[in-house]
Amino acid sequence: MTIAHHPSDETLLRLAAGTLGAGPALVVAVHLEGCAACRERLAGLEAVGGAILHEMPPAPLSADLFGRTMERLEGMPPTPVQDRVPKRQPALGIDLPRAMRRCDVGPWRWLGPGFKWSKVGIAGDPEAKVMLLKGRAGLHLPAHGHTGLEFMQVLSGSLSDERGQYFPGDLDEADDQVDHRPVVGQDSDCVCLAALEGDTRLHGWLGRLLRPIVGF
Repeated sequence: MTIAHHPSDETLLRLAAGTLGAGPALVVAVHLEGCAACRERLAGLEAVGGAILHEMPPAPLSADLFGRTMERLEGMPPTPVQDRVPKRQPALGIDLPRAMRRCDVGPWRWLGPGFKWSKVGIAGDPEAKVMLLKGRAGLHLPAHGHTGLEFMQVLSGSLSDERGQYFPGDLDEADDQVDHRPVVGQDSDCVCLAALEGDTRLHGWLGRLLRPIVGF
């Protein structure tokens, strides 16, 4: 499998620094499962960050830091133990990536003629805007833009827009300058994993119909 579209250096830097949101981080994690080149890039960025921290001069700590830290910890509610057992997930007709094994994945829901979606829940971040999208072969998806970055990983099938073609393994980042209407390839249905940092600007009557259904 040849992967032509990858996360940007900025996105990988945010992932390495721990500042990438849970939804986009999940999409990038799925991409990393199948992309050795991006795993190598990420490892390099993490190594650079570690070297910078190592070279930084030590900063003095206040004498009462330990006591104040313990007071804060004692006042915090107990942290629930993370469930390490894979979540029960519905039969969606595809094999979900390993990175999604602990996600709460909903069943397919109707979104329009030939178009379905499934809500993806991430433990610890109930506000994350993540979903699976499925379009039938040849379908023209609704025209839309974004108020922030959209991260989209193709899991099966293919689709295209004015900027190029996307096949399994490809990850696309669309910012607020992108207005597009993706088209599913003619050969098969397409399933994608998508996460939003902002909202989707859906255009036309279909967009106005779908917005209250998805809520993004």
